[in-house]
Order: sequence, then structure tokens, then C-alpha cells
Amino acid sequence: MLKMLISGCNGHMGNVVAQICQEAGDVEVVAGFDLLGAEREDFPVLSHPAAFQGEADALIDFSSPAALPALLELGVSRNIPLVLATTGYSQAQLDAIDEAAGAIPIFRSGNMSLGINVLMELVNRTAAALGDSFDVEIVERHHSRKVDAPSGTALMLAQAAREALPYEPQYVYERQSVRKPREKREIGISSVRGGGIVGDHEVIFAGRDEVIELKHSAMSREVFASGALRAARFLAQVKQPGLYSMKELVEQII
Repeated sequence: MLKMLISGCNGHMGNVVAQICQEAGDVEVVAGFDLLGAEREDFPVLSHPAAFQGEADALIDFSSPAALPALLELGVSRNIPLVLATTGYSQAQLDAIDEAAGAIPIFRSGNMSLGINVLMELVNRTAAALGDSFDVEIVERHHSRKVDAPSGTALMLAQAAREALPYEPQYVYERQSVRKPREKREIGISSVRGGGIVGDHEVIFAGRDEVIELKHSAMSREVFASGALRAARFLAQVKQPGLYSMKELVEQII
């Protein structure tokens, strides 16, 4: 039985992760963390990670960047692998994750969807094939409650293109204050927030006489929760500290 901790357990994604774990049959959620400590019937809820005194094989976090310090402290002090599915980390927080990964296994991804990671590979190969003859634009759409913009996934897709382009691109997030033609070496990233959109990401390669569009749409939050649980299972088998991503998980699946 895989013993699981869920950070942000009473949030939208936390509830879905809890449901996925319950349906799995071989996963026991031993505790959850929620800032307000609101009780649940299926497992105990603690207001702070430091209050957890039991044993766990992994922790899944869909909460807020503000929760990171306490989670890293718990993971390192108790040797608990962490699956960090939260987005919007600052550079200082990313550095702290890298440092903690020297002591424990940490799995971090801006998107836990297997399909998104296939899309990243397609974007990388398309950018390599087209070179500097096509303009690259990224449009991401999410629900009205999402705080960070652009999404972590949009930045991952931009990075996938960046690694294959024959130039160092500049990310442009808004054009309303720029009164000039588009620069050739740009990657435009646009964010849309509204309603209950789970997550849409579109990468546009626009040439002089043709346009290529690569798109992924998440139909429910379960796709991210299932991916996070897969990552937790993966980490539970990892013996060495380090920073892991969907790349290693996809390679294992293949």
C-alpha cells in the first residue's frame, strides 16, 4: 500500500487527487495539509506540514508557492519524496528546490499531463525543422480562478521551442504598449482567463504562406491528478536524490 500525503487537499486539484487515490485501491492517503485545517471524513487534515508525525512514501502538492518552504523542510527532515505540481515559483524558490533535490527525490513539472509532454516533444521537433523561417506564438487558456500568468505549461512549451531554435528568443507577454512590428526573434505568450476552462495550450508556427498549429486541451482535472499519482509511484521506487521530471517518467513508461 502506497502511503500518500496531499498538500492543498481541500483545493480543487487536491480533491481530485484524493478521489484518484481512493479509486486506485492500493493507495492510502495518510494525511492532508490545508491552511485552514478543515476536516474531512476520509483522512486527517493538518494545518501545517510540521504537524505530521506518521510515515509516508510520497507527497503530492497542488497548492501555492507559499507552501513550498514547509514542504521542503518536511521532505528533507523526514526523507519523504515530493511531487511538486504547483506553478508560479520564483527563481529563489526554484533554487531552493534544486538544493533540496540534493537530499531527497523531487519530481517537479509545470504540467502533469502525459499528452502535454508529448506536445512538448512535437514543439521541439517542429521548431528544429522550421528554424527561423516561422514566427512562434503561444496561447494558453485557463479558468478564472488561476492566479499565475502565463501558465507554467506555456513556459515549458516556450522552452521546448527555445531549445531547438537557431537563435536566442525573447519572450513577449503583452503588446498593448509596444507600437512597432513584431521582432523576428520573439516568442509571444498570451494568457486567457475565464469561466471553467481546465487548460488549453496552443503553439502557433506562422510562416509567410502557411500556419502550423499544435494544440492540447485538458477535458478534466483528472488528467493532472492521474499524472501526479504516476509521478508519486515513480518516486516511491527511486533510490537516489535528484530532480526528476515528466521526461524520466515518460521514458520509464515507454
